[in-house]
Amino acid sequence: MPTIAMIGAGSVVFAQRLTTDILSYPELADSTLRLMDLDPDRLTSIGALARRLVRERNLPARIETTTDRRKALDGADYVIVAIQVGGVDAVRPDVEIPHRYGVDQAVGDTLGPGGVFRALRTIPVLIDICRDMEELCPNALLINYSNPMAVNCWAIGQATRIKVIGFCHSVQGTSRQLAGYIGVPYAEVSYWVAGINHMAWFLEFRRGDEDLRPRLFQAMADPAIYEKDRVRFEVMRHFGYFVTESTRHMSEYVPYFRRTQTLAERYAPPWRRDYDLYVQRQQSYYEGVQRQVDGLDPIPTDRTDEYCATVLHAIETNTPARVNGNVINRGLIANLPEGACVEVPCLVDARGIHPCAVGNLPPQLAALNRSNIAVQELAVKAAVEQDRDAARQAVALDPLTAAVLSLDDIALLTDDLFVASAAWLTWAKPPIAAR
Repeated sequence: MPTIAMIGAGSVVFAQRLTTDILSYPELADSTLRLMDLDPDRLTSIGALARRLVRERNLPARIETTTDRRKALDGADYVIVAIQVGGVDAVRPDVEIPHRYGVDQAVGDTLGPGGVFRALRTIPVLIDICRDMEELCPNALLINYSNPMAVNCWAIGQATRIKVIGFCHSVQGTSRQLAGYIGVPYAEVSYWVAGINHMAWFLEFRRGDEDLRPRLFQAMADPAIYEKDRVRFEVMRHFGYFVTESTRHMSEYVPYFRRTQTLAERYAPPWRRDYDLYVQRQQSYYEGVQRQVDGLDPIPTDRTDEYCATVLHAIETNTPARVNGNVINRGLIANLPEGACVEVPCLVDARGIHPCAVGNLPPQLAALNRSNIAVQELAVKAAVEQDRDAARQAVALDPLTAAVLSLDDIALLTDDLFVASAAWLTWAKPPIAAR
């Protein structure tokens, strides 16, 4: 049975979720799970949790823990990556520095100045992982969960020979929300979704032969439902289709909702992200897992909506499945750039991942996607080629940043972010902005 390496297992809640999902399939229950992280304390916790799960369910799975990445990768069949380079110390400036300039990112991990700099820190590490994979497990499938998803997968596809697919849970989560908004049992709906990560579109949403999209427009008229998803309903009102990522996330990918404090408070409050609260929540999640490790709380055993275990099961047992994955655009979406990373339906069986050709998106949706792809392309170039100018240009092309700042201010903002990320971006040239 397969050997599954999990790089970044110190993200304990996520690692717990994937471990539980994988071992919930009897056909995968004798897998070897190699959990790797640089933080020995968190690694100890997730290792103890996984071993408790195996022991309590009397499973034949083998759990290994290591801080040595090459040891984890050696001979692996699948490599799952969920890393945050630099941790909270690196991420906090991604949000706080742009906010000082007036760029209010709701999250800052996908696009905008925060997404660009997270990519600059993450892509070199991902490429190093892939170089090790090319030597130690060249036929393994890399399953990426690290943000910024589209930029990371694009860079891996461009710079390495490793097979890669990226997974998110926004399609699954949004489809459940939509079923709830219109009062249709989730088990009865089907959908066809495509675009880019965090900005994919429900091109079809059906129950049997019934088109459910008109009912979404009817639901939008209910103030109680509209209040739950203001930005996404406004996007649907003006562009015709519902988008996959949350109201808070979507508000930072376009220039319409966060340009001023008044707009942000109207459509996607709060005005700014409180990073201290974020850190507290992360610590709370970790403490919850530690209670499970200590036997004080039960370990959840219900399978989640994450795609990873479904894909492993489909490949190992030749049980066909359909998921939405992030893959390189090779004619899959005709009116998005070739070679970019797109999120499309994918069929999975023993022969691997088979992305589905979608054709053309409605032109207004493709245009919104392309506004984000322009940033992603320059971020990939900046990270792969160590090009400071490309990083500044990527930030300048961000729709929200461009709506708020002048080019000179964007250059100053970019310089400040390079200073804050200096520990992880030693290749950066001197600042270009005049002070």
